[in-house]
Amino acid sequence: MRAPSISAVSLAPHRVAAMVLRYVYLLRSSWTRLLELIYWPAVQLFVWGFLQFYIAQNSGFFARASGIFIAAVLMWDVLFRGQLGFSVSFLEEMWSRNLTNLMISPLRPIEFVCALMIMSLIRLAIGMLPVTFLAMAFFGFNVYSLGLALAAFFLNLILTSWAVGIVVAGVLLRNGMGAESLAWTLMFVLMPLTCVYYPVSVLPDWLQVLAWTLPPTYVFEGMRALLMEHVIRVDLMLEAFVLNALYFGAGVLAFLALLKSARRVGSLLQTGE
Repeated sequence: MRAPSISAVSLAPHRVAAMVLRYVYLLRSSWTRLLELIYWPAVQLFVWGFLQFYIAQNSGFFARASGIFIAAVLMWDVLFRGQLGFSVSFLEEMWSRNLTNLMISPLRPIEFVCALMIMSLIRLAIGMLPVTFLAMAFFGFNVYSLGLALAAFFLNLILTSWAVGIVVAGVLLRNGMGAESLAWTLMFVLMPLTCVYYPVSVLPDWLQVLAWTLPPTYVFEGMRALLMEHVIRVDLMLEAFVLNALYFGAGVLAFLALLKSARRVGSLLQTGE
């Protein structure tokens, strides 16, 4: 993989496609990988779906907000699984000790990142599409009925997940497998601040300021406004997109800087299990 440079912004689609094909073959070769993609979103759906059934039967407020927990679970899984799909595909290279091979190939960093983003979408589709139909069958909640708002929610959440995934990949390049736990835990650190299951107003004032610096907060607030007040908050989606553009750009720059640092200190040769 060539060193970062001005030319790194150019793309060779055949190299991106080759990397995507490699990860698809990895998925096809292991039924456990495919099962894991569906298993955890389905478990979360049933846990929160049945909880919502109980609350709806005992609370007029939540009865008005039908589907709010299920929608939150599905949106959270887009965020978490999008980042995890990116990070796990990257970790596949570290687990197989293949990073050094990529470093001496014609593959550019930006092409590698694009391949990881595509795999994030593929893994997300495998895991989430069946779960959305389970939500319809068991709980009568059709996430696709959200229409164009769903597209805005998805775009902002997947951009956030990629921004986090890119930074995690850079940290792994620089620090090796000692930082592997970040791939599984970093998003959960952000979960309380992004207000997945409750409004921002329940946080202390000083934490609200921090919460509004995170793009997913706008998405979950917009989701609740749509389900409870039947209002599409375009302003929230635009603000989230602006923040995502800034964070995504910062994530790419951080990845390139960490890759350069990893080359300089020789940590690329210390990856692997």
